[in-house]
Amino acid sequence: MDLATLPPTDVCDRARAARDARFDGLFFTAVRSTGIYCRPVCPAPTPKRQNIRYYPSAAAATAAGYRPCLRCRPELSPERHAGDREQAVQRALALIADGALEEGSIADLAQQVGLGDRQLRRVFLAQTGATPMAVHGTRRLLLAKQLLTETALPVTQVALASGFRSLRRFNAAFLEGCGMAPTAIRRQRTETPAGTLALRLGYRPPLDFPLMLAFLGKRAIDGIERVGADTYERVCGPAEAPILLRVTADPVRPELRLELSGGDPRAIPDIVRRVRRLFDLDADPAAVHALLSRTPLLARGLRRRPGLRVPGGWDGFEVAVRAILGQQVSVAGATTLARRLVQAFGGLRPNAAPGLDRIFPTPETLAGAALESIGLPKSRAATIRALATAVAQGRVHFGAGQRLDDFVHALTALPGIGPGPRTTWRCARWATPTPSRPATSYFSRYSAATKAGCRNAKPKPARWPGDPGAPTRCCTCGSSPATWRRRKPDVVR
Repeated sequence: MDLATLPPTDVCDRARAARDARFDGLFFTAVRSTGIYCRPVCPAPTPKRQNIRYYPSAAAATAAGYRPCLRCRPELSPERHAGDREQAVQRALALIADGALEEGSIADLAQQVGLGDRQLRRVFLAQTGATPMAVHGTRRLLLAKQLLTETALPVTQVALASGFRSLRRFNAAFLEGCGMAPTAIRRQRTETPAGTLALRLGYRPPLDFPLMLAFLGKRAIDGIERVGADTYERVCGPAEAPILLRVTADPVRPELRLELSGGDPRAIPDIVRRVRRLFDLDADPAAVHALLSRTPLLARGLRRRPGLRVPGGWDGFEVAVRAILGQQVSVAGATTLARRLVQAFGGLRPNAAPGLDRIFPTPETLAGAALESIGLPKSRAATIRALATAVAQGRVHFGAGQRLDDFVHALTALPGIGPGPRTTWRCARWATPTPSRPATSYFSRYSAATKAGCRNAKPKPARWPGDPGAPTRCCTCGSSPATWRRRKPDVVR
């Protein structure tokens, strides 16, 4: 195991002693005397130092034979950004999170990232402390543990939602990984879940949730999403079985609360991933602040608003279409166009709640749509049709784990999308693992600068994220999310 993926031992010691939530998910503490691994924030009594060993991931601790703690619940810890790992490992982790090993094999995964299966296992062991299959198994195990603890779903539905197709295999895997049967977890919980399926989503503080909602509220599309003063609601899933989700902030713990109504339990993992991406819950604020604070302007902004994050999107194709709609118009104008697009070409959910009963148009629908009818210029309408056609034909896709250069090449080959426009930057952040890391992402900083209303933002076309010479500031003025509150609100993109 590559110890470079772990914080220094003395840092881990201090973070564990202080129960510092900023290190949650960055390492896990395994206790030899109990055979249990914990989060840095675990409230249990501190064990003796000689009985402690640190691991970079829950999968590594599980592979070493340790069981997840029932008090701090490692399944609640935020994901660790993969930006400090090899590109192949970053992409493979994104593909695993997207379900690549649900149907495929290790050989298929290795082929997708351009490595042999033995080499993929070797680099995974070096950088995550576990094999790809162990990472996949631990993700399923921790999701099952969370569903058993926080919901009233039957055990069979928990098994399906966690990716198991056999109840017997689920029971065996859970017994091996947690040291007890699934029903035993249910008997140990202190609170009985209510009728609504609700999940806790942890993050590393701070998070300015009200400001995030204000940002999303200005861009909400009627019929698909609804943003209140302290809630975010959205409808998703197929038209015949809609799923209504509601996100609120926990007033005490660094967590969001996700409530789901209706739908197939097998959709839960995908919904959780999308909500985490939407609110940037896996960001590492300490790393972001350490980098951006090198610039005095950004340092002042971060001191005023330390909880700023880079908002994400729900779906890659939706993000791309909305980015094209927003070219050369105000936020209000772009939102109006998006609402017209959904009303004119989006589907209707007959059984959904009023006000959340629309479906964003599919690529097949927009490929031949008369988009000029909603007030779009001919050139922009042609760009959206070209994008929709490319997505429908499979020439462009927004699946996880793509090579950055391949994705950018496919996207910029379309008419009306060049390497500089905001469309490319925002879509690349969705589809590739590198731009999703705010601490080093050239894309996200450029996008943040333009969202901040910076008229001078000019990308450096010779610099891409991950290049050794990539600048720490993406534009001439050095704007970042920290300057959002210093700009006129209605020019924030």
